[in-house]
Amino acid sequence: MAIKELCRLGGFSDATFYKLRAKFGGMQASEATRLRDIESENAKLKKLLAEAHLHIEALKVGLGGKALTPQARRQAAARMVEELSISERRACRYAGLSRTSYREPPNMDEATASLITRIVELAHERRRFGYRRIQDLLSLEGHQVDHKRVWRLYKLANLSVRKRRKVKRGTGERQPLAASRHINETWSMDFVMDALSNGRRIKCLTVVDDFSRECVEIAVDHGMGGEYVVRLLDQAAQFRGYPLAIRTDQGPEFTSRAFVAWAAARGVRHLLNDAGCPTQNAYIESFNGKFRDECLNEQWFESLAQARREIARWRRDYNEVRPHSSLGRIPPARFAALHRQRAGDARQSPEIK
Repeated sequence: MAIKELCRLGGFSDATFYKLRAKFGGMQASEATRLRDIESENAKLKKLLAEAHLHIEALKVGLGGKALTPQARRQAAARMVEELSISERRACRYAGLSRTSYREPPNMDEATASLITRIVELAHERRRFGYRRIQDLLSLEGHQVDHKRVWRLYKLANLSVRKRRKVKRGTGERQPLAASRHINETWSMDFVMDALSNGRRIKCLTVVDDFSRECVEIAVDHGMGGEYVVRLLDQAAQFRGYPLAIRTDQGPEFTSRAFVAWAAARGVRHLLNDAGCPTQNAYIESFNGKFRDECLNEQWFESLAQARREIARWRRDYNEVRPHSSLGRIPPARFAALHRQRAGDARQSPEIK
């Protein structure tokens, strides 16, 4: 039979005949069938491989990490649809999210929105405060909210506190720091240096009660000697009384004749740290870190008067408003008042009996 007649009976063109003969010529019918099945299987494998690569690329673009919350999954699906131009159904399947949850995100009520606004305001006012201290401030303001909800809203507002770099310290032997048992048992003192906007240096003398963590005094001036420090301590003692001991480093202001004579005349023990051992005065070092982060590093002082005014405002806030973790998360002034009240009740209890 002629090729043209064969093609006409089969219903295909002679060009198709020559093409198939070039491709399958010399094969048996079973071999041609097997080759067709192999090509079909290869096509399926290529499709699966392409979908796997698309899945991996979608996960890299959308997730980037492990997304657990519905908000994170919703954002990941949106990024997949936008950057990879894949369907919404496929993006939701990759993100592990239902299409209903993707299309209908939850609406925030007014109480939650106002709480987030207040959390953001407190975080901007006190930049070194994490969600724990913000939750303490909210409790003082009357908000009945636990720390878990504050943490969730804190993260939702993309708030975070910059971590401090760890300072390498010597591995030598450290002397233990004895804890105080009552107010005015031990005061700790140290100097913090700063500068005005015009570059002129200022010195801040910080005095802290080791027991109540109260800031007894923060004096600010361009220069301070031993007599200056003695005069400030006498002024502070008019309202609080003299301490039993004062802990300082070996600075020239604290080893001067004026300071040594003052301590001997008032009956105040002078506790000196060893050179290069700031951990022996850990209370004042911890306070100075908060003082730098929350006050000195947050603003520039134009003049000495402004520096004194702003530092005095921060000191009142530290004593009366700012909660302290080691005092049961209450301000130092309130802790000192409760301690004085308990001490007074203890003295009166024998007379009542």
